[in-house]
Amino acid sequence: MTYLFSPSNAYLLDIVASSNVLLALDYDGTLAPLVLEPQRAAMRFSTRRLLKRASRLYPCVVISGRSRADASARLRGIDVCRVVGNHGAEPSPGGEAIRRHVEQWLTPLKQQLSWRQGIVIEDKGLSLAVHYGRARQRDAARRAILLAAQSLNNVRITGGKRVVNLVAADARHKGLALDHVRAQFGCDTAIYVGDDETDEDVFNLPQAACLSIRVGRKQTSAASYYLRNQGEIDRLIGTLITLRESYPGRRAVPPVNRQVTTGLRLVVP
Repeated sequence: MTYLFSPSNAYLLDIVASSNVLLALDYDGTLAPLVLEPQRAAMRFSTRRLLKRASRLYPCVVISGRSRADASARLRGIDVCRVVGNHGAEPSPGGEAIRRHVEQWLTPLKQQLSWRQGIVIEDKGLSLAVHYGRARQRDAARRAILLAAQSLNNVRITGGKRVVNLVAADARHKGLALDHVRAQFGCDTAIYVGDDETDEDVFNLPQAACLSIRVGRKQTSAASYYLRNQGEIDRLIGTLITLRESYPGRRAVPPVNRQVTTGLRLVVP
């Protein structure tokens, strides 16, 4: 993992920006700073303005752990091509079956965790997020959540920043979701930026298919590059805008095709 903006990587974004590339980003901790109360998470004005410009130059996708409706509401006014929710599972053909499965987890979790102070179970439809950021003893709270989760059927457990995510083991994860969307929009490669454990499913994709960038350096991450902090997302998006606008004869993403699922292919002469 190397710093994206180091001198030795100066050529990298230039090459990527001139290619037929999909720009994909996580929301919390990537587009928006992390906050203790998830419902208060919001992009800075500068990030919103930059993403709005970038979405007219690149096919842009947001792949979030939030429900699709929640993430879409936070992106209102920005013409991204697709919003994927629930860690990649929404939308998916088996959505109703996944929802029924997740509903079965709620009762046993509440029974085992309701007496613990500071633990909040967030039902996102196709996944659950069990937050423990307000617990006085966070380590003990996390252990209790993991113990309770291990008794559930067909569950995939992934950590996060003061949260334990519970998704159906057979649900589409972020890596599969990115590959699916990239193929739908006819892009050869993708740039993906994320900051958390659930983003490792994307970071583990072959490097030829995805330029993987993590917010914050972590030695155990599979990401190839990193940003020093969430604030550098503005620098990254701004650089991609400048590079794409600098190419003679560049073409913006055709607005009429932005919501189609096939046939969109971004070509930069």
